[in-house]
Amino acid sequence: MGKLRKKHNWKGRQQSDSQKPADEGKTEVVVELQDGARLKGVDESNALVLPANKAKKKKASATPVSTKKPLTKKQRRELQKVLERKEKKAQRADILTKLAEVQLPESELKLLYTTSKLGTGDKLYQTKESLDDVKEGDSGPKISSVSGSNRKRKWKEEEEDEEEEQKAEEMKEEQQKTERDGQSEAKVGEQQQIQNKKLSQPAIFIPVDRSPEIQEARLKLPVLAEEQVIMEAVRENPCVVICGETGSGKTTQVPQFLYEAGYASGIIGITEPRRVAAVSMSHRVAKEMNLSTRVVSYQIRYEGNVTDETKIKFMTDGVLLKEIQKDFLLQRYSVIIIDEAHERSVYTDILIGLLSRIVPLRNKKGMPMKLLVMSATLRVEDFTDNQKLFRTPPPVIKVDARQFPVTIHFNKRTPLEDYTGEAFHKTCKIHRMLPPGGILVFLTGQAEVHSLCRRLRKKQTPQRRRLSKAEIYLCVQSLPRIDLDNYSALPVDEGDEDREAGIGDEDDEGSDLDIGDDPEEKADPSIPLYVLPLYSLLAPEQQAKVFRPSPPGTRLCVVATNVAETSLTIPGIKYVVDCGRVKKRFYDRVTGVSSFKVTWTSQASANQRAGRAGRTEPGHCYRLYSSAVFGDFSLFSEAEITRRPVEDLVLQMKDLNIDKVVNFPFPTPPSAEALVAAEQLLVSLGALKEPPRTGRVKEMEQARLSCPITPLGRAMASFPVAPRYAKMLALGKQQDCLPYVISVVAAMTVREIFVDLDRPAGSEDESSKLTQRRARLTQMRRLWAGQGASLLLGDLMVMLGAVGACEFAGCTPKFCEENGLRYKAMVEIRRLRGQLTNAVNAVCPEVGAFVDPKMAPPTEHQVVCLRQIVLAGLGDHLARRVQAEDILDPKWKNGYKTPLMDDPVFIHPTSALFKTLPEFVVYQEIMETTKMYMRGVSAVEAEWVPELLPQYCHFGPPLESPQPWFCSSSGTVRCHRSSTFFRVGWQLPAVEMEYPDGLERYKLFAKFVLEGQVCPKLKKHSSHLLSNPSIMLKTWARLQPRTEAVLGTLVSKRIDCRDALLSIWKTEDKFLLSAYCQWLPESMHQDVAKSWPPI
Repeated sequence: MGKLRKKHNWKGRQQSDSQKPADEGKTEVVVELQDGARLKGVDESNALVLPANKAKKKKASATPVSTKKPLTKKQRRELQKVLERKEKKAQRADILTKLAEVQLPESELKLLYTTSKLGTGDKLYQTKESLDDVKEGDSGPKISSVSGSNRKRKWKEEEEDEEEEQKAEEMKEEQQKTERDGQSEAKVGEQQQIQNKKLSQPAIFIPVDRSPEIQEARLKLPVLAEEQVIMEAVRENPCVVICGETGSGKTTQVPQFLYEAGYASGIIGITEPRRVAAVSMSHRVAKEMNLSTRVVSYQIRYEGNVTDETKIKFMTDGVLLKEIQKDFLLQRYSVIIIDEAHERSVYTDILIGLLSRIVPLRNKKGMPMKLLVMSATLRVEDFTDNQKLFRTPPPVIKVDARQFPVTIHFNKRTPLEDYTGEAFHKTCKIHRMLPPGGILVFLTGQAEVHSLCRRLRKKQTPQRRRLSKAEIYLCVQSLPRIDLDNYSALPVDEGDEDREAGIGDEDDEGSDLDIGDDPEEKADPSIPLYVLPLYSLLAPEQQAKVFRPSPPGTRLCVVATNVAETSLTIPGIKYVVDCGRVKKRFYDRVTGVSSFKVTWTSQASANQRAGRAGRTEPGHCYRLYSSAVFGDFSLFSEAEITRRPVEDLVLQMKDLNIDKVVNFPFPTPPSAEALVAAEQLLVSLGALKEPPRTGRVKEMEQARLSCPITPLGRAMASFPVAPRYAKMLALGKQQDCLPYVISVVAAMTVREIFVDLDRPAGSEDESSKLTQRRARLTQMRRLWAGQGASLLLGDLMVMLGAVGACEFAGCTPKFCEENGLRYKAMVEIRRLRGQLTNAVNAVCPEVGAFVDPKMAPPTEHQVVCLRQIVLAGLGDHLARRVQAEDILDPKWKNGYKTPLMDDPVFIHPTSALFKTLPEFVVYQEIMETTKMYMRGVSAVEAEWVPELLPQYCHFGPPLESPQPWFCSSSGTVRCHRSSTFFRVGWQLPAVEMEYPDGLERYKLFAKFVLEGQVCPKLKKHSSHLLSNPSIMLKTWARLQPRTEAVLGTLVSKRIDCRDALLSIWKTEDKFLLSAYCQWLPESMHQDVAKSWPPI
C-alpha cells in the first residue's frame, strides 16, 4: 500500500487540501490588469505563483490618479449635453429598427421620390444597399428620419457635434476608465462616418423664366419626377444611359435640366436621327424656356440658325460626325446627348463609339465632357456588356412613362396578303362601334398609306345595323384635299379597292372591339373621319396637319408608316391599328442588290406602337395578327449597320485616322465580310493604299483590314456623299464638267426625283388626269435625254436636264407639278448642290465652282467626259448585254450580265436607254421588284474599261504587233495589251498602255537610249555603234559584254523611263557614260565624255 500511496503522491494531494482553510484567512493579492488581461504564468491552476514586485510597480503606475481637479460646472454641462445626444441617438436607432419592420417594399419606395429632394440626399440613381451591407446588430435597412431640406441642417449639427465631442474628450478621460472606453468606441465610429461624407459643393442653378401654362404642362411629364436622379447620375458619371418611353418628355426636358444645372458653359448638343425632329424639338424647347432661337438653335444638313450665343443645339447625327472630323475633341461642347438611340441608325452607332473614346480623353485633359444616350426601347446589354465600348458600365436610368392602360386585342387569324384590307375593315369597325377618340393606323409604305387614305375617304362607314339599299348614304365631307401628286410611291401591291365597308361583319366570331370604359359614351358613326397620311417623305406643312386639332365634328384618323412609332407623338390618339409589318431596305453584300421587303416588325416596336394609344386616356390596340405570330417576333429590331454597305463609314473613319476599323468599338459591329468588301471597294477607288501582295498570309490578312488613306481619299471624305459619287466629284474638274458632275451627283444622292404616276386612280376623273400627266412626263424625259451623244449619258442626262430645267424655272412647286417632279426632292437637290459646291471649293480653291441657275446643257465633248467620269466612279457596277448567241433561256432576252450575279438584270422601261440597249452600261443601283431592274443607267464604251478601270481587268502579255515603242511625250515605253474583265472574263479590246514592269522593259528602254530616241543628242552617234541596238532584245544578248554593261547599269538604279534618267544625271553626271562608250569606237570616247550628260 505504501508504494501505491507514494506512486499516486497522496501526501501532495493531502497537503493542498489541508492548506485551503489557512489560505482563506490570508489577505488576497490584488492584481490590477487592464481589459481583463492575464499575467504570464498566472491562472487558477497555480495559485502559489505571485507576480514579482517589478511587474506590480509597472501596473501600479498605470492606475488612474485620483488627485485630479474636479470638473467645473461648465464642463459638466457640456459633458451632460454630449451624453444626452448619445442617448437620443441610441433611442432613434431603436425606433428606426421598429420602423424598418413595416417599411414599404423597394419597388413602391421608388415611386415616392419627388422634386422636393432636388440636390439633397443620397445618390438616388444608385441601387439601394444590399442586405449584405447592413451592419451587424441592425435588423434591416435603415430609413432616414430626416429628409429634404433638413438634410443639410442635420450635417451641420453633426459637424458641431464633432467639435463639441473633441472639446469634451479631455473631460471624458478624467472619468472612470470603463465609461471612457465605451464612449470612445462610439465616437470613433461616428467620426469616421462624418469624415467619409463628401463635402457638398454649392449647387449651380440658372433660373429660366417659363410661362405658368408651360410650367403646368411640364409638371405632368414623367421625366420631371426623375430630374434629381438624372442630374446626380450625370454629375457622378461621364456617361449615362436614359431609357424612357416615347412621350415621357426626355428629348425636351433633359437639355433643360442640364441648362439649369449650369452645364451650358459650353454647348449642350443633342443629335436626332431625323431632320424634322431636330427642327421641331429646337423650336419647342426655345418656346418652353422662353429663350430666343439664337440661344436654342438647330443645324441640319443644309440649314441652321446657330449663332455665337447658342447654348442648346439640336442637330442631325451626320452634322456632329462632320464636326468631329474638324475638331476631334469637340472642345465647343460640354454635353452631348444622343437621342433616339434605339433606332440604331449607322451614324448613331458610330457617334457612340467615337464619343466613348472622346469623353475619357477630354477628362484626362482637364476639360470634362458628359455623354447621355437616350432611347425609348434599348438593348442595354449592347452598352453595359460591351467592354470594348465602356470599360465601366454606365448607369441606366429608367423613366417610366405616365402611361394610361392600353388593352391589346389580337386577331384570331393572321392575314398574310391583304393586311391593308384588314386594316381598312378594322378602322371602319372602330369608327362605327367605339366611342370618340383618334385612330392611328400603322402600315408599311407610302403607297399603302395613300391607298388606305383614299379608301377611307371614299367609303364612309355605314351604321352598325344592316340597312336597306335605300338607306345607305355617304356623309358629305368638307375636308382639305391633300395633293397626292407631290409624293412618290414605292411599287408595292395595293389593297383590294372594291371591298365594301362592313361586308363580312356577320362572319366575325364575336366582335373583338371593346366598348370603352364609360358606358355612357357611345359611338357616333355619323361623324366623318378626318383622314391624314403621315410618312417621312411627306412635305413638312402636310406633316404639321397631324399635330393640329381636327376640325370640329370629325374624328381624327392618321394613316402612318413607322415614323409615328417613336419619332413623333400625335395628340388625341385612343385607338391603334397595327398591321405588324415594316418595310426595310435590304442590301445583298455579295451582289450589291438592294430591295425593299415587307417583314414582321419586332416585339419592342409592336409595343411602342401599342403605347401610342395610352398617352391621354386609356386606349386600345388592335393587332392584325395572332398572339402566336407575335411570340415569333424578334425581341428587338436589328441595327441598321448590320444590313447596309459600310464603305462610306469606313472612309469617314479612315479620315479620322482610325486605320484598324475592325477594332473600332461599335455597339453592334458590322460583319467582317462587310468591312473587307468596303476596304476592297475603297482601294479600287483609290481612296486607300493598296495592301502588299507578297509576304506572310497572316500579315497580308491584317494589312487588308488596315489600309491607310490616300490624299485622294481625304478629298473624297470631305464630300458628304457616297464614296463612288465622291470619286466622280474628285475627277470632275476636267473639261469644265464640274457643275454638271455636281448636279448629277446631287440628283443620284437624293433619289426618287420623279413622281410615281403608276398608282391606281380613285375615280375616272383622276384616271384621265393621271394619263395626261404620264404622257407629259414621258415627253419631258425624252426632251431632257436629248439626241445623239447626249442620249448615251442615259438616265443621268435625264436627271441633269430635269435639274437644269427646274433651276431655270426658279424651282417652283407649279413647275414641278406640271412636269412630274417631286418638289421636295428638287429643293433638296438645290441645297445639296450648294453644299457640294462649297465642299469642292474648300478642297480645291482654284476651281472657283459656283451654282449657276442658268446652266447650259453640256457639249458633246463634255458628255463624253461625263460618261468617262461616271464609269470611273461606278466601275464595279458595269453590266454587259447578253449576246444573241449566248441566250439559252428566253428570260435572258434584252437582259444584261453583271460580274457578281447569276440572274439577268434589265434596263427599266422608263429609262432613256430602254430602246437603245448599248453593249456596256454602268448603273447606279439594282432594285428588285418584279424583275431585277437597273436604276440610273449610262452607256460606256468597251475601250474605256481597261484604261479607266485597270484595277478590275486582267491584262495579257504585250502584243508583238504593233511592236512596243517609245512615247516622246510621256518618256515611257508603251505597248498594246489585250485584257479581260475580272471574274466574268469578258474580252475587252486591246488598248495602248505602259509596258509592264520587268527585265524586258529595261531592255527596250536600253535599245531606245542607244537609238537616240530617249536623248536626241545621242542620235548622231547611232550610225557609229559597234552593234545594232536591237540585239538588246535577243536571247543571246548576254553573250556580249557591252549589252550586259548597259543593262546592268540601268537595272542597278531602276532607270526605265526618261524622267528617272534625267533625275539621276542631276546627281551623277557620269552615269551610263562608261557603258555607252563600250558601244562606240575608242576614238569617239573623248568627244562623248565632253558632251556628257546628253541633255
